[in-house]
Amino acid sequence: MGTARSLRDRLRDRFAAGEPERAAEVLLKGLDGGHVYWDRGGWGQVLDLLRALPAESRGALLRAVADRFPAPDGDGEDGAEVEERLRLLSLCALVGHDLPDDPLAAERTAALADLGRLHQAWGTPRLDTVVAAELAAGRPLTPATVAAIRRTGQDRYASAELAALARGLTDPVLNVGEDWADQALRDAADPELRALLAHCRTATAGKPPAAWDERARTLVDALGPDRVRTAVLSWLSRVGRPRTLPLAPRSYEAHVNDVYDPCNADALRGLAWLLSLLPPHPGTARALGALVETSLRKVAGVGPRSPKVANAGVVALARTDGEAALAELARLAARITYKATAKILDTALRARADALGLSREEVEELAVPAYGLTGVGHAEHRFGEATATVEVHGTRTGLSWRNAAGRPVRSVPAAVRRDHADALKDLKASVKDIDKMLSAQSERLDRQFLARRVWPYAAWRERYLDHPLVGTLARRLLWTVDGTAAGYADGALRTLAGTPVTEGTEVALWHPVGADPAETVAWRDWLERHGVTQPFKQAHREIYLLTDAERATGTYSNRFAAHVLRQHQFHSLAAVRGWRNKLRLCVDDEAPPATRDLPAWGLRAEFWVQGDGGEYLEDTTESGSFLRLRTDQVRFYPIDAPENSAHCCGGEYRMWLRDGRDPVDPLPLDAVPPLVLSEVLRDVDLFVGVASVGNDPTWQDGGPDGRFREYWTSYGFGELNQSARTRRELLERLIPRLAIAGRCHLEGRFLHVKGERHTYKIHLGSGNILRSPDDRYLCIVPKSGAGPAETGYLPFEGDRTLAVILSKALLLADDTSITDPTILSQL
Repeated sequence: MGTARSLRDRLRDRFAAGEPERAAEVLLKGLDGGHVYWDRGGWGQVLDLLRALPAESRGALLRAVADRFPAPDGDGEDGAEVEERLRLLSLCALVGHDLPDDPLAAERTAALADLGRLHQAWGTPRLDTVVAAELAAGRPLTPATVAAIRRTGQDRYASAELAALARGLTDPVLNVGEDWADQALRDAADPELRALLAHCRTATAGKPPAAWDERARTLVDALGPDRVRTAVLSWLSRVGRPRTLPLAPRSYEAHVNDVYDPCNADALRGLAWLLSLLPPHPGTARALGALVETSLRKVAGVGPRSPKVANAGVVALARTDGEAALAELARLAARITYKATAKILDTALRARADALGLSREEVEELAVPAYGLTGVGHAEHRFGEATATVEVHGTRTGLSWRNAAGRPVRSVPAAVRRDHADALKDLKASVKDIDKMLSAQSERLDRQFLARRVWPYAAWRERYLDHPLVGTLARRLLWTVDGTAAGYADGALRTLAGTPVTEGTEVALWHPVGADPAETVAWRDWLERHGVTQPFKQAHREIYLLTDAERATGTYSNRFAAHVLRQHQFHSLAAVRGWRNKLRLCVDDEAPPATRDLPAWGLRAEFWVQGDGGEYLEDTTESGSFLRLRTDQVRFYPIDAPENSAHCCGGEYRMWLRDGRDPVDPLPLDAVPPLVLSEVLRDVDLFVGVASVGNDPTWQDGGPDGRFREYWTSYGFGELNQSARTRRELLERLIPRLAIAGRCHLEGRFLHVKGERHTYKIHLGSGNILRSPDDRYLCIVPKSGAGPAETGYLPFEGDRTLAVILSKALLLADDTSITDPTILSQL
């Protein structure tokens, strides 16, 4: 305020002396970098002074400012500099609104064009005056400038003037700069499509009001539902692509090129609602499901791109009749972990279940379509004289072709591309749908151990063993039929002794925790004999039995305490495994532990964690969340017990007692059912095994300030946890079958590999490597998606560390063929 008053006094002196040029210099210097709000406080007094000047003095001032106007430096001007020029222009527009001369016209046009590169223009008070001056001069705004003004005006903190200005800018109908919106604008040369898009932009509620639907139906009737579907699906297929007009983010806006334009997000929500008013179509359900997943994709420092668009996609699927929409809801329910969207999915599925008189779980099972498969994992489609074969292999789907003579061909026959283009497109889309659904169903089945599901035999055969798609997973798992364990082989469900199981009463998933160890080993042998690769660990599943240390502590397990985890990786993995967790921020706030509710058992599992930011709490993201966590106890409580919480930065957990509730003690670990204890501790072991900084091969220096060096060494080369011990048992069986078997042997915690240059030791827990002769650390960073390309049969899918260990062993056994310079420099 004092700065503005001082500026006012100096300006008054310069005008009193008849020196408009000096006044312009004072004004430019006074506004440089200042946080200016015209019409407020001292700045309002500066404005009053200038507007009270005679027209001649004001004109002289504006001409002097124009002569000294700060031009772009041409070297990547940032948003602050653009806004600095716009602040000055807004002042000049307010001062010279009634003058016939317009000395800053060119500067105003250039500055407004530059505004189009910004996400929002918060530092420009009374931007509406600059825009009004430009429009009064007969020069329209660029589409990019319109987009920036709309984004600014839509924000809840926008001034009334700016919000009104944004609402008045109706052309173009969408904001440019996003690939899907640019295509829609090109198509909107058709007035009827433009009207449709304009209506979709009014979708600002959580659900479509009746009046919105009524207007939408009128617009659809004018165009025809097929034409509307074709256009909308074309637009939605482009959602999520990189921006066509990248914005220049300021330091606090690093995310702006990765999130949806907020104005266009309303239009996307409307397009989703619109699809639900059309006749059911497989392409509609597919597009809505993709929109949900794309909209929930995480952006660093922000979270999901656009939860409101994702929620609109779920609402649209829930309003759409037909098998395809229900299947998409079921698939998303198995995959989506974002709490608000998952809740809407749950509500939608429960509503369908109530309408059908079924449980929600039954609806999820019945919703899985066959996708054209006529047998379990197999289908053939005729395209004229050519035949396409769809075959499910594991969790991937293959598509192969035979020509008219029945001979296999590598690519799609030309006649099929020419004469059956639409059918071919649908077939390829169906293959992708199968892959997505297989992944979702595998995750759902892996979570059934703690759900205590028991199926009637006939329903189980229909929904699982003989289902064209789910059967490809169910036939690779072990089940109990009336208490007798069985697996599928040679065309039938069979016991260990090979006796067919053709009838029964109740079926459940088999779990090794309730089996004799000899039986578990026998089933592992059975899987290998029959070449069965399970979709997840079942026969080789880790079992976590109560230890003496846990009997001593009584009510908590310290088995996975004192680890350092990458917080965001842990957070994502916890959500996938059905745990609730809150990101720890470097703020004065509390958070509950990571929690998994177990309603089938009436229990709640807690994994206590706290933020770790070093001595000065500096290891955080831009949004303030800790990069790493430290782990502590695992406990169990009745599911309705009051919640514990602790400060995000660390400290003691305390039970939060509200409404006069009494504290509830944790359950003794020996009172927790063995299957529950094992599965919960397996989850926690997975969190540590995947998210620990100790398995990062680039952390041999101990991370920030070297403070994790001791932990990294102890974890990266220390005693094996249960999952690593299971991995060792499997490697004992696998290594003799490898081409490099003569160069490998297991000893203690390591797989030893003899190369030509050195002998290497690969840790079975972390995958870290030591090389002879002095156990020098060898850093090899596995490529993303690395897998056991040449290792042959594996009895289960999903153990990435096993894949990394095997790929490193294959590489190091032939170390004279290594060409990577970063590895060679260490050899």
